[in-house]
Amino acid sequence: KPAGPGGHPAVGPYPAGAHGTFRGLGVDLDVTLGHAPDDATTAGRPLPQSLTVGAWLLGRAHWTGAPVEGLALLPTAAPEDCAEAGRAVAGRADRVVLLVMGDGSACRTLKAPGYLDDRAAAFDARATEALGSADLDAIAALDAALAHELKAAGRAPWQLLGGAARDAGLAGRLLYEDAPYGVGYTVAAWS
Repeated sequence: KPAGPGGHPAVGPYPAGAHGTFRGLGVDLDVTLGHAPDDATTAGRPLPQSLTVGAWLLGRAHWTGAPVEGLALLPTAAPEDCAEAGRAVAGRADRVVLLVMGDGSACRTLKAPGYLDDRAAAFDARATEALGSADLDAIAALDAALAHELKAAGRAPWQLLGGAARDAGLAGRLLYEDAPYGVGYTVAAWS
């Protein structure tokens, strides 16, 4: 299993009130995922980096929706397992809001974390098109083995999103796409 800060397992659910930090990245900043219920114990494993960024974004947006929960997936999770997890999340309530965090390929340039791989730009283009248009079939078709080779950690969360959005009739809108530092980043909104 992938490890989070301190070697703790980084997969599974994270309750409201879980803490994350950017200190390992040289930034003196700690964040909390949502607001813990008054009777909750928040001591537990720290948030993995993706959920730490998500918690930071929710805090910056002054998100007050409740309840808030984090879910981290294995980057190698099978596409059908990701989609099933998404259906389970969507089935918890009549309305569910998802903030999905995951990188595109980390192999877009010679100085990228995964070095240059000629397949990376095409993979990211397919993922970006699918995310920007809420194309659930294209998201489901993203190749898990290729994503792993290209260090595209977003594939599993995107396929969870696709499972959650199935039959919801959502439209997508592409807000941003680039590859700073040789890593593919896409921002899209579905509604």
